[in-house]
Amino acid sequence: AAAGRPLAEVARLAREAAAALGTMGVALGACTVPAAGKPGFELAPEEIELGLGIHGEQGVARGAMQEANALAALLLRTIAADLDLKPGARVVVLVNGLGGTPPMELAIIARAALGWLRGQGLVVERAWAGNYLTALEMPGCSLSLMVVDDARLALLDAPAEAPAWTGGGRIAPERRVIPAPAPQHAAAAPASGPLAETLRQAILAAAGAMEQNEAELTRLDSQAGDGDLGISMARGAAAIRALPPGSFAHPEEALRQLGDCLRRAIGGSSGPFYATALLRAARRLGQAPRAADWAEAFSQAVQAIGDLGGARPGDRTMLDALHPAAEAFQAALKRGEPAATAWGAAV
Repeated sequence: AAAGRPLAEVARLAREAAAALGTMGVALGACTVPAAGKPGFELAPEEIELGLGIHGEQGVARGAMQEANALAALLLRTIAADLDLKPGARVVVLVNGLGGTPPMELAIIARAALGWLRGQGLVVERAWAGNYLTALEMPGCSLSLMVVDDARLALLDAPAEAPAWTGGGRIAPERRVIPAPAPQHAAAAPASGPLAETLRQAILAAAGAMEQNEAELTRLDSQAGDGDLGISMARGAAAIRALPPGSFAHPEEALRQLGDCLRRAIGGSSGPFYATALLRAARRLGQAPRAADWAEAFSQAVQAIGDLGGARPGDRTMLDALHPAAEAFQAALKRGEPAATAWGAAV
């Protein structure tokens, strides 16, 4: 209509678009219509509603909760069968939040949807994910597929002033990542250095402490952070236990291997912080460090975290624990205490 086309043509294009469109939704719970004052339907724990209406009406079936890939496949398989889609068909897909599903979960469904569609040989021209038409606070989403050609795609790409329609939807070209062959590393060989077994036992003991305190770390982080510290440390501990024996050949190698595995295992910003600290410390240690070398490496590790993140002691970050520990270790050594006692002072 904005292009000045006759009303009859606009109506025809709209009817053709509707005929080329299929939608199916899933809800993990009902919404509460203000006038009704109560949820429109009830679901048992771990039960989902399939094929529900956008106004909160009950769906066509109920089933057990499924993971994202299976759920997306179930919805899309039903829509694709209704549209009689064949490999090579050009489609666009819209993942619409129903009001109570966060964007990150909608993105997970969108990724699952793209994977299924491409696996069926369909050409996905555009994809959108977000809250476009909600059912108040209902947790769930709907998936919509539309068959397109160049003309219909041009209409979808046309500028629009509707506040809820963000437009865009263009998909970046697929990139195929081919893993490089892993080089033969010294870590694959048995550890033979004089400190190897001591290092291994100490590091595995630390991993065990991380696992044993997962619940407490989660509790503490839930009060001061986002509550994922416990599971992050448990993942880190599992990665440490998977290190090959040669990882503990000498202190420098051990810290390098620790930094690399924690960077991969621990999500968020913590993994890179731990990796940076350990790699900085590793450069200071070498293969046969003295107690003073450990103290300097500890201090440099703490400094590396501050350099990377910009935080300083007192900013309510991990530095508030690490900085005083490094200082206590150095102070104990300066008092002439043995290294084992100095480590105890740091803890």
